[in-house]
Amino acid sequence: MKAISITKFEEGVVNEDAAIATSNYIAVSDGAGGGGVFADKWSKYLIDNIPTEPIADYGSFDSWIDSIWEAFYNRWEEKAKEEGGLLLNKFYEEGSFATLVAVWNSGRWVSYGDSTAFCYDMATGKLQYSIGQLTDFNNPPYLVNCKDPTEEIGFKTGVFEISSSSIVFVASDALAHYILMMYEVAHKDEFALELQQAIDAQTKNSNFVNAALNMASIGFDRDIVSKLLHCSKNTANFKRHIVHLHELGLIAHDDYSFATFRNF
Repeated sequence: MKAISITKFEEGVVNEDAAIATSNYIAVSDGAGGGGVFADKWSKYLIDNIPTEPIADYGSFDSWIDSIWEAFYNRWEEKAKEEGGLLLNKFYEEGSFATLVAVWNSGRWVSYGDSTAFCYDMATGKLQYSIGQLTDFNNPPYLVNCKDPTEEIGFKTGVFEISSSSIVFVASDALAHYILMMYEVAHKDEFALELQQAIDAQTKNSNFVNAALNMASIGFDRDIVSKLLHCSKNTANFKRHIVHLHELGLIAHDDYSFATFRNF
């Protein structure tokens, strides 16, 4: 099992992502620092409290969040009171926000927001994924809050078809967009419409799609999946790889998290 998470390429910034890999499940949570406070603490808390048994439906997901939020809230309310002022007001008014994606070793996955689960079959070349389509990354993600109820519309679940040649992994949004984009570019005849829609959206993600389409031929398993698996063994190598992708104009500037069951 392997989980890795690195922060943006800046000095003095906090990594608001969290990633975990156990023999039972893998998960990534992307703390949203654009609103609320303690996003890094909330994302870590979520992945550390994932149940060992798979979450099968929204009711179970909602019950799980309901069973864990209060302990987090009480602890960090005390910290907020020590700081007082604007931080305390922000905590009371907004709380803490994060996405969440998890996959159990049974193949069952759940997601809330745009962190994404993947299952790639090295034998067939087929990629399964939890997000709907590439342009979904353009939309503001649904976020789990430490004090407010979740919404059923933001919850997704499914079961991956896993074989002996499958690799299951999860990634936070910037890395997930890169992975799905490169898969579609590697199969651009099949995904021509989705790729065109992503370009026509005229977002920052459109620029990454254009850059990817201008590259020479891409082998998804060799150039994308295998490289990610191998570089994720080591933080320095992982960061070097992500920096290179950023320099090529293929990935957004963000925190980056990745977790997989397979240890290569």
